[in-house]
This record gives sequence, structure tokens and C-alpha cells, in this order.
Amino acid sequence: MKIIMTGGGTGGHIYPAIAIADKIKEKYPSSEILFVGTERGLESTIVPKSGYDIRYITVSGFSRKNLLKNVGTAINLLKGTLQSARIINDFKPDIVIGTGGYVSAPVVRTAARMGVQTYIHEQNTFPGVTNKLLEKYVDKVFLAFPEAEKYFKDKKKLVVTGNPVREAFKNIENEKARALLSIPRDKFVILSFGGSGGAKRINEAVLPLLDLAVDKKDTYVILATGNRYYKDVKETLKQKNILSNENIRILEYIEDMPNYLAAADLVISRSGALTISEIIACGKAAILIPSPNVTGNHQFHNAKAIADKGGAILIEEAALSDEILVSSVMSVMYDKEKQKEMESASRAMASTDALVKIAEYM
Repeated sequence: MKIIMTGGGTGGHIYPAIAIADKIKEKYPSSEILFVGTERGLESTIVPKSGYDIRYITVSGFSRKNLLKNVGTAINLLKGTLQSARIINDFKPDIVIGTGGYVSAPVVRTAARMGVQTYIHEQNTFPGVTNKLLEKYVDKVFLAFPEAEKYFKDKKKLVVTGNPVREAFKNIENEKARALLSIPRDKFVILSFGGSGGAKRINEAVLPLLDLAVDKKDTYVILATGNRYYKDVKETLKQKNILSNENIRILEYIEDMPNYLAAADLVISRSGALTISEIIACGKAAILIPSPNVTGNHQFHNAKAIADKGGAILIEEAALSDEILVSSVMSVMYDKEKQKEMESASRAMASTDALVKIAEYM
């Protein structure tokens, strides 16, 4: 069996594709899997590191602000479509699966028009533009959340599977993760991150928690700043003379997210689909601060789905302040029953068999 996986731009589209590919290889060891992406996207580095071949096409996203730029986008879409057709003709896939991002549009649509079986997976509660456009071409639409069903027209195509999460996020023991990462066993561990690029507003709001960790010996704060803000945050902490405090760990980026999540008692983060799925897979209480700068405000809808079930506290960025964040942290930190209830609600939302459900269609 030959399968093309396509999706890219961000880890939120790439890692689910890799998780699906891994499951297919587990179920069908002799299968051949090829990824199709762009050279500019994160897939160009993440996919080869995961052991899969990748080929590239030329494609770019449409701009809502610069209409002239869309002339070039339309030309790139034509190029990407022709390149997709050549790749499909060469590889001759039995199935093509798209996991979102504009790169998946020409690949999936071209494959469908060439008679190849096609599927897409939507990770968010509010679907992306690409997947809504591809719905009419594909055989099935896999959904991470039932809340997304209302945005698609052909209900017969919809299958709620949950989000594919790599096996590394499942069944990791807290004590084992802390030992591996040299994190104290007896601390309340707060893990804050804003994605690979970071989130400046979250970094700023978390600074008072770093002061708290210095004053309170039972608190340990891990802040992944993102590559754009790492030097600035370190300089700020250096000026405050708390950069090397034993209860603070400042990282530019978290490579080993499974163990860091497992080690945490409370997570503060954005609410992209991948982040949400990994948090609930680990059954963690969370404070979610959706990015306001995303299409369709989909991070808000993701966070609300978790908060409505009791697994998270939702704070919109417009309402975020140092005081509100510290108060929210305290409400969990000093109420063990609330923490346990949030962890239970979070874990209950996790899909333990998303990959099994998707693999059934292979």
C-alpha cells in the first residue's frame, strides 16, 4: 500500500500527519509513505527527522490584506497543482491524506480528480479554510471535535476520530518524567509555553509567577519563551537577579514535550489544536490563553471546548493581566480537589483511539 501524507506550515498540521503515518507503518509494515510539503514550512525539517521521505511543491496562502499578492498566490497554486500531479503520477498512491495547511489543497484536490481515495483530518473545533474547501472532493473528513460537524455540509462524510497524538504522550509517569528532566519531586510545577515562536503576551504575564517561584520554595516554573523572545526574557531576569534561581527554568524551545507535560502540575499555554490534544492526552489542568491572531478565532473555540467540560480555565488575551493569571494559578495550586477535577475532565476529553479509527479506513 502506498500513501501520500500532506499538511504543513506549523507543527499543528505536521505532527498529526506523522502520528497517522507511524500508525499505518505499525499496522502495515510494508507500506510506503511519502510526505508532500513546502520547503519553507516546518515539515522540511520535522518530516526527515521522523524518518520519512518528503517532496516539495510550490504553493502559498491567500492574503486577506494584500490582494495584489494573491496574483502570485494564484500562479503558485497552478504550479503546485502541476507539481502535485507529477508526484502522484510518479508515486501512484492508493490513498492521499491531508492534515491541513494550504499545501494540502492542491495535493488532495488533484489526487481526488485523478481518482485516488482521499481523506482529510481537521484538528480544530473551528475548521480551517483549506479543509472546508476540500470537503467536496474527499471521501471522508476526520474530525478531532464533534463541535466541528456543524461547519461541514456533507454529514455522511464526517467521522469523529479525535486528534492523532504520538504514542510518546501516553502513559508517562510524573515521577519518572521529573527524574529524567532533573525537576524536583516535591514542587508544584507550572509549565508555560506559547509555541515554537513563543507568545510575547504570555511571557510578560508569567513574569510575576517567576517572582513567586523565587519567594515560595514549593513552586517551580518552567517557561519556554520561543526563539523570538528568549534573549529578551533572559535579560529581564538577569536584571531582576533571578535568572539562575533553582526554582526557575528558562528554555527557548521544548524538544521533549511529552516528558515536560508529564512533569507539570499546571500548564499555561495557547490553545492550538495540537497543544490542546497533547495536554488532554496527558490529563493536565490548564490555563488556556487563545491567540487572537488566528483565522476564525479557532483557538478560542478550542479552549472553550475544554473549559466548558471543566478541564481548563479560559482567559482571553484582551482580559489577561498579571493579577488575573496569578489568581487563576493560585486557584488551582492551593485547591488540590479542583486540580484533580480539572485533570479528570481533561483526561476524559482525550481520544485514546484516534489513530485506530483513522487506520480502519486504510
